[in-house]
Amino acid sequence: MADSNSFLTTWRPRFLSILRIVVGALIMVHGAQKLFNLPPGPVEFFHTPLLSLAGIAGILEFFGGLFILLGLFTRPVAFILSGLMAVAYFMAHAPKSFFNPIANGGELAVVYCFVFLYLSVAGGGQWSLDNLARRRA
Repeated sequence: MADSNSFLTTWRPRFLSILRIVVGALIMVHGAQKLFNLPPGPVEFFHTPLLSLAGIAGILEFFGGLFILLGLFTRPVAFILSGLMAVAYFMAHAPKSFFNPIANGGELAVVYCFVFLYLSVAGGGQWSLDNLARRRA
């Protein structure tokens, strides 16, 4: 019978990378919608000014998501995105119903916040440009 610890040792960093890649791609979609209206979204995103709150959030989501997807500067970028998601929750969702993220539509912001916070501590995993740079140094 195979040792379960060897399985975990082998696959834990790989699944960390898979989590990072998926979350990076998903947050990029939020940024692309705000910046480029791709995929087409709500009317308020048709012409988001870059220097507006939504525009800056879109820039952080799109380019931060790209960095997370690639695993480049994972820890600092994930920390910034975690803060962005916390601000999104408290500014856009909490005023509707602070202690009920289901009712206020903020559960995704909370999940993103804590996944990015986790990535800021755990790093990018085995399949990341951070790991590649660290091995070459």
